Amino acid sequence: MTSIPFRTAAEAEAALGRVVAHLRGGGLLAYPTETVYGLGSRPRAGEVRALAELKGRRPDKPFLLLVASREMAEAQGLAFNESASALARAFWPGPLTLVLPGGGGRLPDSLRGPEGGIAVRWTSHPHTARLVAVLGEPLTSTSANLPGAPPAPGADAVARDFAAAITAGQLLVLDGGVLGNRPPSTVVDCTSPTPRVVRAGALPVSELRRAAGIRAP
Repeated sequence: MTSIPFRTAAEAEAALGRVVAHLRGGGLLAYPTETVYGLGSRPRAGEVRALAELKGRRPDKPFLLLVASREMAEAQGLAFNESASALARAFWPGPLTLVLPGGGGRLPDSLRGPEGGIAVRWTSHPHTARLVAVLGEPLTSTSANLPGAPPAPGADAVARDFAAAITAGQLLVLDGGVLGNRPPSTVVDCTSPTPRVVRAGALPVSELRRAAGIRAP
């Protein structure tokens, strides 16, 4: 089997035990989100390094974290200022990634960006959010594609591009169907009092500005 069915609530529940055991054993995962397919691991230094090697990603380009609640982010020591709180209330769960300060001593420094924060999103994909909740800790996330290639539209493309890791038992692929051509999450830096858009995406800046005084790049 190159992928595990993950399209319905029943399929997701049936997969949870195997997937959580794989992740807790240090394995890597490909999974659907509300935007694109992601590749991820638990937020452990060695597992994050393995993910970077699989993706072929530069070590100085960090991954974001998916959470299943704001409380899960705060449990990792990530801090919400007034603007971050307003944005989270307005758009979480959903395609908004917040770069937050904190997490020292609890999260690998390799997840920290040049501004000093760690990117985190409460995913609105119901089955992936359920998986993260059962795992009990955040899941790292990066788009499931090789460098320079477009994001994989479905599990078959992920399985093709990362066949060696699947054969080796390193990577499990969850089949959530074809996601279509969706924009990535909007990324907002909230490490300072004035939030700043780092990457435009699924949420227009006009909506963000209404929720919290935000400036474009």
